Amino acid sequence: MRAFKINVSGVVQGVGFRPFVYRIAVKNKLRGYVKNLGDAGVEIVIEGENENIEKFIGELRSKAPPLARVERVKMKEEEIKNYPKFEILESSGHCGGGDSIIPPDVAICDDCLRELFDPKDRRYMYPFIVCTNCGPRFSIIESLPYDRKNTSMADFPMCDDCMEEYTNPMDRRYHAEPTSCSRCGPHYWLEDGNGKNLGGLEEAAKLIDEGYIVAIKGIGGFHLACDAKNESPVEELRRRLRRKEQPFAIMASNLEEIRKFSYITSEEEEELKSYRRPIVLLRKRHNFPLPESLAPGLHTIGVMLPYAGVHYILFHYSNSKVYVMTSANYPDFPMVKDNDKIGEIKDVADYFLLHNRRIVNRIDDSVVRFSEGRAVIRRSRGFVPLPVDMPFSHEILSIGAELMNTFSISRGGKIYSGQYIGNTGKIEVLEFLKDAIARMRSLLKADNLELIAVDSHPLYNSSKLGFEISEVENVEVLKVQHHYAHIASIMAEKKVDEIVGIAMDAVGYGLDGKTWGGEIITISSEGIRRESHISYFPLPGGDLASYYPARSLAGLLYKVYGRDAEEIMRRFPHSISSLRYGEREMEIVFKQLEHGINVSYSSSTGRFLDAIASLLDVSHYRSYEGEPAMKLESIASRGNRDLNFEIEEGENIDVSSLIPQILESRESKENIAYSVHLSIARAFASRAIRIAEEKGITSIGASGGVCYNGIIMREIRRVIEKAGYSFIATEEIPRGDNGISAGQAYLGGMYLENMLKKNEVG
Repeated sequence: MRAFKINVSGVVQGVGFRPFVYRIAVKNKLRGYVKNLGDAGVEIVIEGENENIEKFIGELRSKAPPLARVERVKMKEEEIKNYPKFEILESSGHCGGGDSIIPPDVAICDDCLRELFDPKDRRYMYPFIVCTNCGPRFSIIESLPYDRKNTSMADFPMCDDCMEEYTNPMDRRYHAEPTSCSRCGPHYWLEDGNGKNLGGLEEAAKLIDEGYIVAIKGIGGFHLACDAKNESPVEELRRRLRRKEQPFAIMASNLEEIRKFSYITSEEEEELKSYRRPIVLLRKRHNFPLPESLAPGLHTIGVMLPYAGVHYILFHYSNSKVYVMTSANYPDFPMVKDNDKIGEIKDVADYFLLHNRRIVNRIDDSVVRFSEGRAVIRRSRGFVPLPVDMPFSHEILSIGAELMNTFSISRGGKIYSGQYIGNTGKIEVLEFLKDAIARMRSLLKADNLELIAVDSHPLYNSSKLGFEISEVENVEVLKVQHHYAHIASIMAEKKVDEIVGIAMDAVGYGLDGKTWGGEIITISSEGIRRESHISYFPLPGGDLASYYPARSLAGLLYKVYGRDAEEIMRRFPHSISSLRYGEREMEIVFKQLEHGINVSYSSSTGRFLDAIASLLDVSHYRSYEGEPAMKLESIASRGNRDLNFEIEEGENIDVSSLIPQILESRESKENIAYSVHLSIARAFASRAIRIAEEKGITSIGASGGVCYNGIIMREIRRVIEKAGYSFIATEEIPRGDNGISAGQAYLGGMYLENMLKKNEVG
């Protein structure tokens, strides 16, 4: 007879882990207890015969519930106390010294879905149906341990029937904290703009069918929904939201419906059906049967499947099987999550489908695209707060970038990235960031920061926040260059200790005061070095060029042709007319370039692609992040001929050498765009290979917003692997600015380990 105390770390709260432990303990004739701890870990005490204890430990590791992650099991032999039986105890606020975390919000499971539509089940048509294997987690939690009293479900005392299930270790709803039913739980109701009650979900579905826009309160915030097959409400939603071109996400009732308008690979199907249920970018069918206004000018459409009871019930009552399902917020503002804030979207929605469960942690839908592996564009619901392992155990707060912001907290050898935040240039988003950081630090008990990592841009609000926190808590701040962080994020996820990294995006503050965005960077035990980059080209008007691609085009033409550039640009009246003041503005732009007035210099891959989009009459204004380059990729995806454009070889990558070849070409814009993509990819890949040879590094990676581009990434991989090198890109950490904070955390760890000097990082 022996006794052990066991502490289990990982994702072990809110996933049915305690009843699982109870069942295997009883099965193996053990006595003792299991309980949750205040750090999201689990404590187990067992007494019994040695053979039975060994069987128990084996099953603990190998047969855990599907949503559980058993990452660490610590055992310590104890004195035998002769427990009468094995039982599940009340949770403890005590921390077990682990680094556990609660699971993310999980899509409704098949068992609950069957019950939802079973007229004999007491939860028939109850939209908040959940069990231990599904339902909200992160969005409702206020503190650890993950018990009902520490969530927004504390507002709903359970009825006798729910309590009986909740307290029965053999029941699927044993300690399912969000569990409830129509007698005791939250409920939905429908209002018009004046607050008049108009019914519930059936009435809301009928209004959507009739062409109205309905705001729906979901798990992590409000969505705006309308019939995606009806052009009229889609266009009206665009007008009201002031989203001229930005694509809308849509939700389809099932996979068969999605196949009617999109192509789906096996990888994409698996992701669509996963417990994460993200928005997945799919290729539109050639004869796309839905309104083009859903995703104007793009060859992809963002699609998700239902993930909550409310979605399934709405589709059950609705004639339409495809809804627009977009976040309820104006561009660059946080999505609305509270009933008393619906006034912020009163001018957008016709009706409001509300519920009375508080959303504690606002969390948007995640977005995924498959581009040489799974590429997470927005890491939020379904992913957060699951961590990524890293080799450094220091406690670091990394604040992230200004746009597409996400922060991270690292501790105990893990990086915990928060939910998608957005554009922290907006004060409302900055306040959201502050609140989200405070809540995550509370959940992780991250009270002893060793370092705060921020972007090296001196004017970012996010970076200023990092300095504010450092002053209050007396913590050192490390400034990290934007593209260094992009490459470090690959090292964090892929567990490599040296890399040649290709960083391609639109903009990042460079250490020489210029705008970077097309870089080849090495990170190793020797430090960080910028090895090569796109040769600088002028951007007249600075930030204006990021909105008007014709300005980027003018800068490239001027670099190649000097004073003759203005005359050459007159060959492209579509570009000139896209400027706000037409030809007059164009003349001023070239005077700026000639005299160097208000001209910045850039190595940006994104700005170069923008310029080509203007040249080919594909896109002339950026109304959302990445628009011209994304539309150029869509045109390029229809190309089928490689024109073998060449970029001049040298220390740097002179993309301007493509301009004369493009101007001389008589090929279709589709083939020109396709060939430009291939040429950029080959130039970066071949330069990276030469650097890898010189440095003796075997891994070459790519990150940055341009790395969502399927054509560029596919060609980079082909060239690098043909040369015998390993090509890597992140599949968990976002490749765009949403992943910057993870890279900052990794470099912060290297800095605290004295592997980097401060002036190397930025």
